[in-house]
Amino acid sequence: MVNKAWKIIPRPLLETVLNNHAQHHRVPQPLVVHGPRGVGKTTLFLERLLKDLNKEPHLTGYVDFAESIKDHHPQHNQSFPWSSWSNCEPPTLSNCKAQLETCLESMAERGIKLGTISSQQIFTTLNKWHGLNTALRRILSKSNKKVKNAVSDKVSGSILWERAVYALSARVNAKEIDGVLELRENGKRLSLEEETYLREGLVGLKLAKEVLNMQHEWRANAIANLNRTGGFSRSLANSCTDWPCLLIDLLSQAAEIDRFQPKLVINNIEVLRNAIRTDDSTVCGSMYHDSLIWRIIALGVNERCLPVILVTSDSYYSYRAYLDFGFIDIFISRETFGWTPQEAKMHMVTDYFSNSEWTVIAEVLGPNPRHLFELYALKQSNYYQKVMEDRASTFEDIVDAYLAYLQITVVNPAMDKALLLLQKFAFDAKNGRVLEDKLRFGTPWRHPPRTDDTILLAEWAKIQLMDFVQALVRTEFGVNYLADCSLEIFDDPAAVALLEVGLLYAQRDPSFMRPISRGIQRCLVRWLVLEQMKLSFFNYLQFHWQRFFRGRSYRHLMLQDRT
Repeated sequence: MVNKAWKIIPRPLLETVLNNHAQHHRVPQPLVVHGPRGVGKTTLFLERLLKDLNKEPHLTGYVDFAESIKDHHPQHNQSFPWSSWSNCEPPTLSNCKAQLETCLESMAERGIKLGTISSQQIFTTLNKWHGLNTALRRILSKSNKKVKNAVSDKVSGSILWERAVYALSARVNAKEIDGVLELRENGKRLSLEEETYLREGLVGLKLAKEVLNMQHEWRANAIANLNRTGGFSRSLANSCTDWPCLLIDLLSQAAEIDRFQPKLVINNIEVLRNAIRTDDSTVCGSMYHDSLIWRIIALGVNERCLPVILVTSDSYYSYRAYLDFGFIDIFISRETFGWTPQEAKMHMVTDYFSNSEWTVIAEVLGPNPRHLFELYALKQSNYYQKVMEDRASTFEDIVDAYLAYLQITVVNPAMDKALLLLQKFAFDAKNGRVLEDKLRFGTPWRHPPRTDDTILLAEWAKIQLMDFVQALVRTEFGVNYLADCSLEIFDDPAAVALLEVGLLYAQRDPSFMRPISRGIQRCLVRWLVLEQMKLSFFNYLQFHWQRFFRGRSYRHLMLQDRT
């Protein structure tokens, strides 16, 4: 077989659905594209969609919050992790915030250059939600101390805005403004009135940012106290998202069919939720994340919003996020699982793998596109040629080597992180951070050891995790948490831990909880067998007692359903 370069294969149905959504200049709901890792969501946007979605009159802002994770991003010549982003060192919230604001600011500047966003429109939008007079007076007083006495208390907000724009125009660099607006490039000829209109729009944008920053500074002590006490405040969270949400509002109002159609794609939105706060200039990452999404939802419902597409591999956004943000259809859901085995065979066989090789791949790894790409890269390597020189070696040996790679570099570290999460659950339960209703009766995980002994906690966590994986094996790795009325599974710390580290994925439709791929599923079974071999005699008895003599829990019911 001739060695062929790997190609990006179109997905006509999903591409059509996403393109149709993006063709609208304003929409009532954000759209969430979600699915397990390795099915090609990021590749779909970068290689297939973004180029066409940036052809005039369309303008698409693309923000990937994972870009600042340098050890696990292609932007830094690394590969995406197989497990969850939560297993990597999280980025700072300030970096994520700067990424989003920079992208939206460049889009707003494009709208100003086209004349669809004006200084007066910025004032009107800002004045809807914010009292501006005090901030504008302070900005004017900074520009010229004599103005403080010259401005009457009876002057309206719009007059103050015009004076502040004029004052700020004198402070900003005229060449910088002209460079952003490209007024002197490509022989562009505009009338004096047109140039003044565009300059006022750009200065108005800078003034709006300065006003919001000033109002945010007034709340600095309150935000610092909120971070110190660990409380919640919607108004303070909204203060941190005022600037990006104002830009989204402006872009939504400026959207016009066949003239200016902006849209926003946010990849790896779950990274923002886990971002680390490094100072008291903003709230925590989860509160910032929730405030941003709430306000995008509200804008869409009340006035219509530019198309916002959230891309994620975190199964929180397949079901739980919908309930957390209101109701089951609060977002438009587009879930993708990559190829079916038949589709993958049609694309892969003869071009990349032979029929006999595909039979082994389908049985062991499944049709996950990333598995196929990595295995094909291994097949093209010198290692493959060296192994195949041995007449006793077969293609199965290469697949087994790839599985060993997944086991060592992906599954085992993720399971270690899951064990730490289970130990943290036991520690939180001991210190009263878990609701008593969850620990009142029932399965053994509801009765964690009330001790600080780390060895005992580690043994308890390992037995709980092994028990959960064993239950999954008994159900053939598929739990329909809605159809089987098994929502209790989301209370189990073992299930939550495996979802959080990214080895399991909770689908939306059909509502199965399962491993992210067949290859990861095989690695989970290997992990279970190896851990069973390591058990001491006492722990062996305890493990089997939990399996066969537990109360009527969802794990027991899962076992019953299959027998």
